[in-house]
Amino acid sequence: MSIHPVVLVGGGPGAWDLITVRGMHALQAADVIVADHLGPTAQLDRLCDIDAKELIDVSKIPYRKQVAQERINEILIEQARAGRRVVRLKGGDPYVFGRGFEELTALTDAGIPVEVIPGVTSAVAVPALAGTPVTHRGMVHALTVVSGHLPPGHPKSLVDWAALAQSGATLSVIMGVKNAAAIAAALIDASLPPHTPVRIIQEGSLAEERVFSCELSTLGSTMEDKAVAPPAVIVIGEVAGL
Repeated sequence: MSIHPVVLVGGGPGAWDLITVRGMHALQAADVIVADHLGPTAQLDRLCDIDAKELIDVSKIPYRKQVAQERINEILIEQARAGRRVVRLKGGDPYVFGRGFEELTALTDAGIPVEVIPGVTSAVAVPALAGTPVTHRGMVHALTVVSGHLPPGHPKSLVDWAALAQSGATLSVIMGVKNAAAIAAALIDASLPPHTPVRIIQEGSLAEERVFSCELSTLGSTMEDKAVAPPAVIVIGEVAGL
């Protein structure tokens, strides 16, 4: 039995028509789609004949439902070895905090070929859709995409928040809803001005999108007052005030 390549597809920030054409074609050719809750999962019927395919939900919803990465790897290997055409549909881009390379490694170690189809990352696309450029000539020449899933000072955190505060770069923070107040405090402690503009975009690209503006000093209270929930992108820097 021949083994087809498993295709890792970046589904984009959420709206179904922000997936790439190549990603859409991969979905149309698939026998089974192993999908996260992010990306165009809820609108797959607009991209392919979903009734003709098996859909396996492996969502990792923050602080709620979790499917272990090891189990996801096993599912991909099992489905591929059964001779099926497998698409692993992920939100955003597979390699931007998407653990796509971990899946590629597991599949490759199992002798299964892999194709990667990049996706539109929410860290850049969601601010753009909400009217915020992450760079702007004469204002900022650098962008840093940061995971906020661990708070500053956490022993497992790999983020140097003090260095980011000094960098002059726009900070696009994803997975940072829970730790937003702590992130703001760490940046201010490292001398980023408290009045630095911030934009918060929840459910970017979807009909449920909500956008809020504040200053760094009020980021935590704004998140609480507006009941912001994941997924959300937090843009910190002068461009957020444009």
